[in-house]
Amino acid sequence: MSTAVPEKETKAQRSERLKKQLDPWAAFDEVRRFARDGRASVLPEWASFYFKWWGVYTQGDGVGATGGKGGEGLATEFFMLRVGIPNGILTAHQLRTIGGLARKHGRNLADITTRQNIQLHWLTIESLPEVVDTLASIGLSPKGACGDVVRNVTGCPLAGLAHDEMIDASPVAREIAHLLTANPDFVNLPRKFKITATGCPDWCNYPEINDVALTAAEREGEVGYSLRVGGGLSKEPHLSHKLDAFILPHQAVPVVKAVAEIFRDQQGLRESRDRARLKYLFIKEGWTAEKFLDELQSRLDFTLFRGVEDKVPSGTLRDHAGVHPQKQAGLSYVGASVLRGRMTGEQLEAAADLADRFGSGNLRATITQNLIFVDVAHKNTGELVKELGQIGLHVDGTPFWRGAIACTGTEFCKLAITETKAFTRWVVEEMEERLPQFDQELRLHVTGCPNSCGQHWIADIGMEGKKIKHEGQMVDAFYFCLGGGVGEYAGIARPVGYRCPATLVPESIERLLREYVGSRSSDENLRAWFRRHSNDELRAYLAGEPVGAVERDLPTGPVPHAVAE
Repeated sequence: MSTAVPEKETKAQRSERLKKQLDPWAAFDEVRRFARDGRASVLPEWASFYFKWWGVYTQGDGVGATGGKGGEGLATEFFMLRVGIPNGILTAHQLRTIGGLARKHGRNLADITTRQNIQLHWLTIESLPEVVDTLASIGLSPKGACGDVVRNVTGCPLAGLAHDEMIDASPVAREIAHLLTANPDFVNLPRKFKITATGCPDWCNYPEINDVALTAAEREGEVGYSLRVGGGLSKEPHLSHKLDAFILPHQAVPVVKAVAEIFRDQQGLRESRDRARLKYLFIKEGWTAEKFLDELQSRLDFTLFRGVEDKVPSGTLRDHAGVHPQKQAGLSYVGASVLRGRMTGEQLEAAADLADRFGSGNLRATITQNLIFVDVAHKNTGELVKELGQIGLHVDGTPFWRGAIACTGTEFCKLAITETKAFTRWVVEEMEERLPQFDQELRLHVTGCPNSCGQHWIADIGMEGKKIKHEGQMVDAFYFCLGGGVGEYAGIARPVGYRCPATLVPESIERLLREYVGSRSSDENLRAWFRRHSNDELRAYLAGEPVGAVERDLPTGPVPHAVAE
């Protein structure tokens, strides 16, 4: 029996109705039928909703949100597919296969994401079954990479390799992914649910911004995990709450499963798509860390130990770039920075070949949109670094290159307001030329809309895409948020009230950083310098003179596409 449709159905009501009607994970034969019958046969509920459970979105037309209506741009005949890679652990064969798919079906384009996924673009409906089947043949899947489900489970890309890790958490991360992905018990969550687990002291998986996070901790000589819940960014950023609990290694999976069940069972979170993340239990419904822990404990058949104090990491860049020794004698890992996460199919295939030639045929994707080559003999690292440079991957990148992050932007995303990928490349190149001696770790994040897929809220310099009128024309622009961070400097970036056209961004950043270099104390890092300056002062440095604050959001209308790749 079909569910009755209300006369005026809200977006949340539609979503909940569709989720009750069908388990997309059990209905891939529908996609095969669409592939046989062509793009016109794709049902609207699949195009706009069910495809997401298979890691698939419809691809935008290059204009973004301002070219459509209701905050969403127009869809084309093409699709984007996100490949789930638990803990970012890849083999050379898998990466080579993804590179081949990019060349054959995706116009030779792939993007590493901030959740250790790889995205393909330009896919046709006819190609989707072949892509999914090919991924399955190499032990990968797009299932759960999108949709109201557990997203790709992330972790330290050096799990099992780092000489200073407290515990190898990758078995936990991968077991969680195996348990919760494509599990019909978790096919209908209120919204997306992000999980991470790490055993390294760097917290390179950003536990502060995940729905549930495990970080290595020690209690009375035994290594286990601390537990955090409720982190997330988007339009209302919220750092996670640490619960007063110490999780033994064998308890980690059932604890995470119970947290997912708590989220699944919150009917109040299903009333609005904009208030459907776990963080809103804390932001809107008055939950505390104590209340959450009580609810969690009531769902477990074992008693959790009291929590222990964490050693919060001080590093800003947690990208593992460069050449570093592994805990395995005689071996190193080589972290290569992939600017904006963008690679061609040939680059992916070449990277796979280098992993085979110089290492064990294993690689790791990172949440900073980079690749790590592992198990490389010390004596061979120099040659590998040289060959990586020949395929466009930098091991010793500048602070601007290393710290740059960019979301998909209007090139493919229907929600984006501005172009981001080409813009970010251009800004990095400009800053390298303008400030070649800049010596600070710098997180420079670009996001094409307020949804913060580019994570601008936790960046030193975060830029949120806007549209403004400049010299008589509507153009791409960016609003600046400064001083965000994780770890020792954990905090949400401050909207400082400064916005400028995209073309003026490099000179604004140059003014800001020159002021920092010229006025900092001898050992003052950028984070500390931001903290001792007011929004008015920072805005004046960006603008070059005192200016009044502007609001983040302005009315927008249809505008032409901006910067092309």
